Amino acid sequence: MDSAIEVNDDGVKVNPEIMENEKFYHCIFKDKVILVFKDHQEFLNCFEIEEKEIVDKIKSSKDDDVHSILESYIEKEKLKKQ
Repeated sequence: MDSAIEVNDDGVKVNPEIMENEKFYHCIFKDKVILVFKDHQEFLNCFEIEEKEIVDKIKSSKDDDVHSILESYIEKEKLKKQ
């Protein structure tokens, strides 16, 4: 495994040993966005997003646009704590 997150027919494989702390990694698997994040305590956090609007935008974006897509969606849907 050469990258921190890989997708194949069997599923998503994560290699936390090569992940940078405090950095999101993502992939698309079965029309879902899988987000993986290793925090400063080196705990691995995984999130699955099925929202079609987000999945479609991420599929058609550059890797470095993922964070801004998620931030825009959060702001649009007013999901941030008030």
